[in-house]
Amino acid sequence: MIDWPIGLSTGCFYQRNILDCLEAIRQAGFCTLEICSSPTHLDYHDMQQLRATRKCLQELCLEAYSFHAPWADSIDITSPDPALREQAMAEIRQAVAAASLLGVRYFVLHPGPEKSNLPSSETLPRMENAAAALSEVAECCERAGLALVLENKLPHLFSGHVRDLMWLLGSIRSPRVGVCLDTGHAFLSRELSVVVQKLSGHLWMVHASDNLGQFDDHLPPGEGVLEWGRLLRELAQARFGGTLVLEIAPRESLEATLQGAMQARLFLRHLLRTVTP
Repeated sequence: MIDWPIGLSTGCFYQRNILDCLEAIRQAGFCTLEICSSPTHLDYHDMQQLRATRKCLQELCLEAYSFHAPWADSIDITSPDPALREQAMAEIRQAVAAASLLGVRYFVLHPGPEKSNLPSSETLPRMENAAAALSEVAECCERAGLALVLENKLPHLFSGHVRDLMWLLGSIRSPRVGVCLDTGHAFLSRELSVVVQKLSGHLWMVHASDNLGQFDDHLPPGEGVLEWGRLLRELAQARFGGTLVLEIAPRESLEATLQGAMQARLFLRHLLRTVTP
């Protein structure tokens, strides 16, 4: 029997202040969290809010397991413009400092811009810019006591395929960089059946969400069409030893969102009872 921890991303409450959500999350039985960096949820520039969040996490015995770095069109570490790259790096350095203050283990980062249809002539220069920037981010994380984890992206976005992640991992100076498998992204990329085998040596955590095969719905696992039993068996065969973090979309209320998360946890726990190491 496999007994991986099942945590929750606070991104499902990105429109609410994090301090208004933590007690309800704890009451729902979740102890392990990924912290969302949406400004409406947690302003990683605000030291007062960060300290209050750290105190609340400690009082509720909640583990801030990972921190999701900010992403936006303006945060582009691959940009051909050096000034824009430095602007993006400044934001990421600030986010690393916030993650360190919260005491997280992993810093989860999208390894490229939230842009599609970029000119093909820019692909290689952008990949090289990404590798240089990610090398710096990895070193920044190491100094702060964190580990950098790259997330696979949707197929229409820059670096949206497993081969891109593998190229970046091979080009980053530090060997201590892992991968967060986003199940929904990999399924929409038609790569879920191969991603575990290809990245098995680098998989440190999983963003678990489901979808119906067309959009990144961020449904709770079990509510879409992903083959969860098969995926969990493949993770076990690859000797995965990390945490499954539910990354689901908000529902009409905090209570409804947490109910979906609790049902997903039960669904995954039931499947895990059938998986052997």
